[in-house]
Amino acid sequence: MTNWLPNLASGSGPFYQRLADSIESDIDKGVIDAGAKLPPQRDLAYDIGTTVGTVGRAYQLLRERGLVSGEVGRGTYVLAQRAESPKPELESAALGTRLIDAPSGKLRFDSTAAPDVGQGAIIAEVLARTAEEHPHDISSYTRDFPERWFEAGSRWLKRNSFHPSPDSIVPTLGTHAAVIAAIAALTTPGDTIVFEHLTYSQISRSAGLIGRRTALVSADDEGLDPDDFERVCAQKHPKVMFVMPTAKNPTLVTLSAERRQAIARIAREYNVVLIEDDLYGELTDDPTPLLAEYAPERTIVAGGLSKSVAAGVRGGWLSCPPAYRHRIRVAHKMMTGGLPFLLAEVGTRLVMSGQASDIRKRCIAEIQARLHVVRETLAGFDFKARDNVPFVWLTLPDPWLSGTFKNACLAQGVLIDDEDEFKAGRSEQVFHSVRFGVSQPRQSKEVAGGVAVIRRLLDEGRAGYDSFS
Repeated sequence: MTNWLPNLASGSGPFYQRLADSIESDIDKGVIDAGAKLPPQRDLAYDIGTTVGTVGRAYQLLRERGLVSGEVGRGTYVLAQRAESPKPELESAALGTRLIDAPSGKLRFDSTAAPDVGQGAIIAEVLARTAEEHPHDISSYTRDFPERWFEAGSRWLKRNSFHPSPDSIVPTLGTHAAVIAAIAALTTPGDTIVFEHLTYSQISRSAGLIGRRTALVSADDEGLDPDDFERVCAQKHPKVMFVMPTAKNPTLVTLSAERRQAIARIAREYNVVLIEDDLYGELTDDPTPLLAEYAPERTIVAGGLSKSVAAGVRGGWLSCPPAYRHRIRVAHKMMTGGLPFLLAEVGTRLVMSGQASDIRKRCIAEIQARLHVVRETLAGFDFKARDNVPFVWLTLPDPWLSGTFKNACLAQGVLIDDEDEFKAGRSEQVFHSVRFGVSQPRQSKEVAGGVAVIRRLLDEGRAGYDSFS
C-alpha cells in the first residue's frame, strides 16, 4: 500500500479501537482492497504518532473481526470474505474468523460435528414423542430438572473407571456452555485461566468476554508440560485451567498417566480447578484414567453429543465436585438464559434408550472410513490422525505458511482452519500446521475430493496458488 493513512478525526473509545474502526471502514468502502498488505506496524506507528504496541492491538482487533490475516515474517493482509458475499458470514469479533455458513460451492472441512449417518430420523421420532407427552413443559420455561436428566449425564460421561454419580451432574446447553458456566461460577473478572498455546480457543475468547485473563502454558509432542504449568501457577496464580487430556483439539495429543498425575499434584498444590474437556475422548478407546480420577476434588469433566451423536441437539453435561454444582447450575442459567426442556429431554431420551450409543458407533465407523481415505491420499506427508476422531492435524512442508495454505484451499473450494484458529492468546509460537475435519461432507466421495485438493496443493507448493488471481 502507498499513500494511505487512516482517518482518525472521528470515532470514540481507546486509540487502538479507533484505529481498527477506521481501517475497517476503509476496507468496507473499498479504499483498501482485499489482498492488500497493511503497513508494517512500526511504519504506521511513526506516521500517525503512536506506539507500535497500539498499532499491534489494532491489528489484532482486526484479525479477531475476521478482516485481516497476519503471520510472523510475512505481514498483515486484508482478507476477501466480506467482498465475496453481501450477507454477514463472520462470527463476532471476540469469537474468531470462522465462517458461519459455507459459501455456495465450498466444501466444509472446518467443522468436526457428528457426521450424518441417518440420525435425523431417529431424533425426529424422539422429538415427536416428547412433544406429544410434554406439551405443557415445552410451552413454558424449565424450572425443575427431572432426575432422569442427571442420570443421563452420569451415563454419558462414564468412561474407563470414571463413573460420576447423578448428584455430581449439571445438564447444560452443550459442552461449550458447560465450560463457560463453570468458569463464570468459579472465577471473578480479572482472574486468570490457563490454556495451552493451541487448544479449543473459543473457550479463551468467551472467557475474555466476561473479563477473565488468559495465561498460556507450553506443550511438547507429549502434550501439556507439567513443569511449565507449575511455573505459570507460581507466577500468575490462576484459578482454573482448561485442558483436553485425550485427543486434544487440534494436535490429537493424549497425555500420559504420568503427566496427568503431575498436573493433578500441581493443581492441588496451587489450588487450581481443572476443567477436563472429554468431548473427543469419548470417541476413543483410550484406557488412560481421566484427569478427574487423579484429582476428583478439583476436576470438572465436560462432555456432550455434538461430535458423536448430533451437534444440533445441543446435549451436554458436566460432572463436578458437589460443592460446585449449585453455583455452576445457576451460572449456566444466567449465561445461557436457561436450558430448553425440549432439547434436554431429547438428549436424555437418546442416552437412556441406548440410541445415542448406537448412533455414536455408526458415527465412528463413518469417521474411520473417511480417515482411511485421508491416510491413503496424504501418504508421505507429515500429519496426525487418530482412529475415531474426525479431524487431521497436517504439518505443512516448506515454504507453506498456515494462513496462506488456508487461503489456497479456500480458493479451491475447501474450507479448513489455520493454526491461528486454535491459539488461545497472542503466542509467539509458529507451528506451520492446519486442521481439517472429515465429518461434515455428506458423502465420502466429497471427502475424497477435498483431500485430493489438499494433496494437490501440497504437491504443487506455492506455485499452485496466486493470492491475487
